[in-house]
Amino acid sequence: MQAFWEDRLIIADLMTGWMHRDLAEWDKMLELFHTDGTIEVTWFEGLFTDFVKGSQRMGGSALVTKHLISSPMIEFHGDKAIAETNAMIVIENAQMRLGATVHNRFYDWVEKRNGVWKITRRQAIYDFGSFNFPQGIIDIDTACANKYPIAYAPLAYLLEKSGFPVEREFATKGSHLETTMKDEGQAWWKG
Repeated sequence: MQAFWEDRLIIADLMTGWMHRDLAEWDKMLELFHTDGTIEVTWFEGLFTDFVKGSQRMGGSALVTKHLISSPMIEFHGDKAIAETNAMIVIENAQMRLGATVHNRFYDWVEKRNGVWKITRRQAIYDFGSFNFPQGIIDIDTACANKYPIAYAPLAYLLEKSGFPVEREFATKGSHLETTMKDEGQAWWKG
């Protein structure tokens, strides 16, 4: 039973380790994923190692982000686990005097390889979001914002206007994309 609780704590630490991104602790961030791990979020899809490079580029831009991470729900199947974790993304572009707050969930495939738990695949499900106006209300390009599902339109808008385009539709709460994602996760988990 002790090993079970240790495994849960290790996986929980992987989830909250996302703080390393906000702190620009790139080496520590790389430790969260297996070397062949992948990630799919609004502005990036591909190998996690390439995501970290992209995050470094984003860190040099006008965008500032903060991620608030909750405790995950974890299901185990041998040396595999599925973790679903509530998160809140707070993003701001001070030059634009515009920000956004988006509530999402990370849906992670986590695997124990050679005795070490790390993330194999991370995907995001977006629940809802809103614009923030830190220095007063400003006009936004509504045609641009309306291109995206309302659940993450404020985030996608800021990303696009800051040079990090969102190239496809992503899962939102209750969408067919969420259902497909979870079906694939269950097939991997039990396979």
